[in-house]
Amino acid sequence: MGRIFKGQTALRLTLKTFTDLEDAISAVIRYRKPNGTSGEFTAAIGDVANGVIFHECIEGDIDVSGWWTLWAFVTFADNRTAAGEAAKVFIWEEGC
Repeated sequence: MGRIFKGQTALRLTLKTFTDLEDAISAVIRYRKPNGTSGEFTAAIGDVANGVIFHECIEGDIDVSGWWTLWAFVTFADNRTAAGEAAKVFIWEEGC
């Protein structure tokens, strides 16, 4: 994967949950920014059987440079939830 830059919008965040998502009713990608702010991006299910979710970034999504922590969080029809393993991703300043 190439570098991801602050402010980039031509970007799809894709996470594999390793869980069958057949009964999933919602999926999000939770994050913690380098400045300590936490939140989540709504995600679509890309591959039910293989547990793939994704978010198409829009302006303002990737707004801080440094190390971000990202993980999947899925809610199922019977109210069970599953959090994925966290991954760290470095967001670069343009021109670096």
